[in-house]
Amino acid sequence: MHRAWPVAAVAFVALLGAAGFRATPGVLMIPLQEEFGWSRATTSLAVSVNLLLFGLTAPFAAALMERFGIRQVTTGALVLVSAGSGLTVFMNASWQLVLCWGVLVGMGTGSMAMVFAATVANRWFVRHRGLVIGALTAAGATGQLIFLPVLAWLVEGNGWRSAAATVAVAALAVVPLVILVMRERPSDVGLLPYGATSAEPEPRLKGDAARVALNALREASRTKEFWLLAGGFFICGASTNGLVGTHFIPAAHDHGMTETTAAGLLALVGVFDIVGTVASGWLTDRVDSRVLLGWYYALRGLSLLALPVLFGDSIHPSMVVFIVFYGLDWVATVPPTVALAREVFGPAKGIIVFGWVFAAHQIGAAVAATAAGALRTSFGTYTMAWWGAGVICLVAAAMSLSISRTPSPRLEV
Repeated sequence: MHRAWPVAAVAFVALLGAAGFRATPGVLMIPLQEEFGWSRATTSLAVSVNLLLFGLTAPFAAALMERFGIRQVTTGALVLVSAGSGLTVFMNASWQLVLCWGVLVGMGTGSMAMVFAATVANRWFVRHRGLVIGALTAAGATGQLIFLPVLAWLVEGNGWRSAAATVAVAALAVVPLVILVMRERPSDVGLLPYGATSAEPEPRLKGDAARVALNALREASRTKEFWLLAGGFFICGASTNGLVGTHFIPAAHDHGMTETTAAGLLALVGVFDIVGTVASGWLTDRVDSRVLLGWYYALRGLSLLALPVLFGDSIHPSMVVFIVFYGLDWVATVPPTVALAREVFGPAKGIIVFGWVFAAHQIGAAVAATAAGALRTSFGTYTMAWWGAGVICLVAAAMSLSISRTPSPRLEV
């Protein structure tokens, strides 16, 4: 077996855990409110800080991986997550929750987000690169599906501290795997990337990681391709995590559906998300990424335009069709977006640029979450939010198709 596959497997485990770690505050909100009397707004602040740092850490983590190595950055990220989760056991003030779950866990999981998956796939694979990115991205959905029910069970049976301690131990348990198996590049162990027929130059970034990340943003922002990619991913975040992920359950409740039933539908989205993302990675190896993004955004937009008429007080076949279709499309945009960033901006800084594109995704999610709530308050319904998201997804499809097939000049390394 080529060494690339064990490296990818360890990356999958790390990403699997990172997704579960980041989602843990969702099961802690009510227990913390009951024990400390903290309002939902107070505990939500920690989640907001977590989400913000999860996105903004990505480009700097990519630069650190280029500067110091994947193994060192991933190990440090896991230690941060373990410290952030473990220290909450001893907290007695709300600012400590923001520091631990917001800052420490946010930065730790942000360092093991999509840029980590992209870095591993780009360094270790030539053949099946898109498929590997798809599988590693799908680990995010899988992690939440695996961790949340277990953590909820622990909270119910043994209290929230047992769940926090479990996350701390689980994060540390992955560290030996990273140290033993993970290597920076195939050349470190005398190999070529999987599927490569000859050695290719391996550009290395030098200098302060923060400066490298900011310079990459400054240089990339001068190109049309960056704004098209970042704009498309902004809309991607707005139409998934920000809108559907945040407001689907209350919107379904407005139509008489129980919260438990609506939550079950969202869980089903997560199941089909895994299938769709892996399939998207396979297609990215074979089809023009611009065409894939155009189709993904266009089909997502059309489905959102139809969503308002699908809600009801119970599950109908048409809603099930939407859930399956939307799940397949949820993060299918990631593999082709990573491929385009690498193609346009080069193998080294392309991943850092993708980190900034991913930050735009998180900003879009935050904007849509707030805007949809405001529209619901103003009009008494989410219809305008669904239609607005559908329209901007069609705009994202046009933006993706207009990305130049001729790469811009590579960024200096």
